[in-house]
Parts: sequence; structure tokens; C-alpha cells
Amino acid sequence: MNRQNILSHLKANPEVSVLIVGGGINGIGVFRELALNGVDVLLVERGDFCSGASAASSHMAHGGIRYLENGEFRLVREAVRERNLMIQNAPHLVKPLPTVIPIFKRFSGLFNAPLKFIGALTKPAERGSVVIKIGLMLYDAYTGKTRVVPRHTFLPRRKALQKWERLNPKIVHAAVYYDGAILQPERLAIETLLDGEQENPRAHALNYMSMVSGMEETVILRDELTGEHFEVRPKLVINASGAWIDLANRKLGLSSRFIGGTKGSHIVVQHEELRRAIGEYEFFFENNDGRIVLLFPLYDRVLIGTSDIPVDDPDDVRCTDEEIEYFLGMVERVFPDLNLTRQNIVFQFSGVRPLPRSGAKSAGQISRDHHIEVLSGEWTQLAFPVYSLVGGKWTSFRAFAEQTADKAFEYLGVKRTKRTASLPIGGGHGYPANEEETRRQIQSLAAWTGLPRERVQTLFERYGTRAEAAAGFIAEGTDRPLAALPDYSLREIQFIATHEKVIHLDDFILRRSMLAMLGHLTRAGLEELAEALAAALGWTEEQKKAEAARTLSILADRHGVRL
Repeated sequence: MNRQNILSHLKANPEVSVLIVGGGINGIGVFRELALNGVDVLLVERGDFCSGASAASSHMAHGGIRYLENGEFRLVREAVRERNLMIQNAPHLVKPLPTVIPIFKRFSGLFNAPLKFIGALTKPAERGSVVIKIGLMLYDAYTGKTRVVPRHTFLPRRKALQKWERLNPKIVHAAVYYDGAILQPERLAIETLLDGEQENPRAHALNYMSMVSGMEETVILRDELTGEHFEVRPKLVINASGAWIDLANRKLGLSSRFIGGTKGSHIVVQHEELRRAIGEYEFFFENNDGRIVLLFPLYDRVLIGTSDIPVDDPDDVRCTDEEIEYFLGMVERVFPDLNLTRQNIVFQFSGVRPLPRSGAKSAGQISRDHHIEVLSGEWTQLAFPVYSLVGGKWTSFRAFAEQTADKAFEYLGVKRTKRTASLPIGGGHGYPANEEETRRQIQSLAAWTGLPRERVQTLFERYGTRAEAAAGFIAEGTDRPLAALPDYSLREIQFIATHEKVIHLDDFILRRSMLAMLGHLTRAGLEELAEALAAALGWTEEQKKAEAARTLSILADRHGVRL
């Protein structure tokens, strides 16, 4: 169903088994679990899907090796397993990521973990070779028999400097281990959502639909595009609004203090020397102040992060000048002869982790684990319980969603019929097992559609096996490459607009593509995209201008991009 059909259905059928509030990756994961098991479910998101904290990730699928130091062994075990599953289930978007830890001391930090575990140490202290070696041995052990990524290796100083010539010569070792790179998190989210809708005609998701209030059996929703209000009568509400969980509960007349989130910011830089220096490796290291930071190879750019700062208002987070100076300066720790300046920055972003409220003395000590808080009973004045999803991270979203869905099934009296642990996502369905099979698929699709092989290959790299649907749509009409963005074509933009719930211009620029994040967007490109979307979505000339102005404002205010 398109948006209008869903709204018409909602007017005629206000009863729904489950209402999910929040369209980040946690809410979307639960939506797919419920949809695949036949539950009638409605997901609403006040903005675009995956536009809050889920759009501000470090692009890593990781087990969280540093969580071992806090004693969160269950979380690490789960996250390593989920990392491996993500690489298998979404191979078009999640790839094995070789990660380097530059080490500057040998024996430092031997007592950090036990002291942290008993709460006697709160200030970060540098980890040396021995501690990191022990941690990586445990980390490898959690992978078990599922050897999706190689085991870690330890390089002496000489070999490390031969491999990475620009690396700081003060290192004593370099450890190399593997995690996963989520190349396009927002695309992974939208494909997960679409899988749920495609599987179940009674599963619907609406972006730009907010929850206004709730009382007794009814929840009031507001269409953010028209201002129209809708009533729904759910049996269960799942609050997956992340850093906004307590605010959403308040709208239902509930008082909660579940969230104590921290801000994480990043910058994306264009710096050819730095990009060559790291190669295809992520560099994951301690800065001089003990903060764990990273340099991540994001296509032809480098992603740098991240901060961990307690905040009160999740709507008011921006990457600050102080954070930017910190990010620029931290590169010197591992690549001292590379000069990075503000002129190299092409994009910046910030989001709030939905961490549990905690009395921890430092942000790094707040648990990254997840759990469900249940609000129910007569005191709530609601006829339905509310499950609030506290915590969670990209890597373990499927496991958290599975746990939440199982709890919902128990409440609803529904039997689970399908598991998602080995279920491909989106363009990962039918993904080729090797390069030879990939070449055959691309060649076959090119022959079937009549599109040039190079064009089909671009679509395949972008959408995985969803390239078949995209290429078929493109071949059905007259197409042309965009003048300012020749890697994209008019029909491709129309396909995304009509099949992936695009409402605003920024939905495509920021979350259905990597154009803005990679610094590939120009003013001419933005205007050409506005023209293409206007044709696909029926915008008037006035709407088209308003969309361009809205997007320019968002880019400048939240991402430091001025076109």
C-alpha cells in the first residue's frame, strides 16, 4: 500500500494488535519480527525512518571489545553473534572490517578491568599490549564455530610500520582483528522495514506520523504532513522512540525516567593522504585522554568519531566546534605527520544513544546493553501495556527485536512461526556467493533489461539483489543520467521515491543515498534531484522550491554543509 491507502485503511480499521512508536532500527526490527509472524502491526515515526539516533552511528557492526572491561560478557557474546549474522544476511551492505589497534604501552592497564568491575576505577587508563591481547583472545572465542571473520593477529612495531608507513613510530605493537562495516545503515533499515510490509499485508509503516496522546483504549496520531488526526485502538504499544522514550510515555499520561542518553558526534573528511594511510582498515584506538575513538574507511572518505557526552534534550544536539577540534586533533595520535583542518570536513552529524539512566561516574561506564521496561495496570489509565525499549545498538538490533517480539507474542497469545537469525534482509536475498556468480547475475540482468552492464553493476553495488527490481523499473521508461550526478538516473530516482516511502527531498539525500554524507552533493545536484522527485511525487513548483529550501536549511544547521 502507498501512504494514502494506509491512511484510508487506518480510518476504516482503527483496531490494531500492536502499535510501534518510533521508526529507528529498534522499532523497525520489532516491526519485521511481528510482520513476518502474521501480526497486524502499525509503526509510526514522527520524522523519516531512521532519522534520529539510528542515523548517527559509527557505521560499525561490532561486538564491543571494550565492553569486556565493564564485565558485560553477555552483551559481547550476543553482539559478536549478531555481527556475524548481519554480515551473512545483508552482505550487500555489511562487510567484514579489518580493524587496527595501535598500542603504545606493553603492560599498562592490567588492573583496569577488575577495578572497573568492582567500581573502584572510573577514570580511563591506557590499555597495553597484554590487556589488549587477552581481550582479543576472548573476543575471538565468542565467535565460536561460526568463523565469519578471521581471528586477530598481533604485529610487532617493525612489521606494523612496514604495513602502515605513516603510523606513529612510538607504537610498540599493532593488533589487527575483524568486525563489520555497515556501509549504509539507513538503507539497511529501510530494506528491513520493506521486507516486513512485503511479507504481511496487515503490517503498515508510516513516516511523518506522530503520537499525540493516549487514554483508556485509544491512541491519537497526527499526520505531520496534513495535521489530520487519527484514532487507533491497540492491544499493545511498543515505545521504540529511543532518546525520546520518556517524552513519548508522557504523552500517554505515564511518568518514566528510563533514559539517560549520551551524545555521539562524527565528522566525515576528504583527505587523500589520510585515506591512503588507513587503506581498507579501521583504526580503533585510545586518544591521549583515554577516550576510545576511530578512523573509519567510508568509501573514498574517512569517518572520524566519536564523542560520548551526557545531554538533556535529544532534539538540540549538534556537532560542536569543541568536538570538531577534538576530532581533528586526535588524528595526530596515530598519524602525527598528517595535517587535517576544517577545510577537509565534508559532513558532520550527531545523535543521542538511548542509554539507560545511570549513576555511573563516567559516560563510558554506562551499560550498552538493552532491556524492556513494562508499564501496565490500572494506575496507567490505559487498557493496554506499554513496552519501552531501553538501550540497544545497531549490531544487536535483531536480537533485541526478537526478544521484544517474543514478549509481545506471549502477551497476545500468538505462536512464533518464523525466525530471523538466518533470514536475508532486502538486497541480501539471493545474494551471490562469490565474484563469479556476481558477474553472472549482473550479466544476466543486463541482458534481460537491455541496460549497459556498467549501469547494472552500479545498481547491484548500491542495492544488492534489489537491483533487479530497480533495473526492471528503469527499463520500462525513458531514462537519462542526471547532469550533476551522472551516477544516478532519472528513473532510478523515481524508483526509490515510489518504492521506499520518500516524502521529502532530504529523505533521499540523507537517508536513501550517501550523497550528502560523502560530500558528493552540489547545489546543482540538489536542484536536479528536487526536479526528479517533483516529477515522481507530483510536487507543485512551490512545493519543489520549499523542499529545496528545507533541505538546504537542514544540511547547514545539522551537518555543516552549505551549498
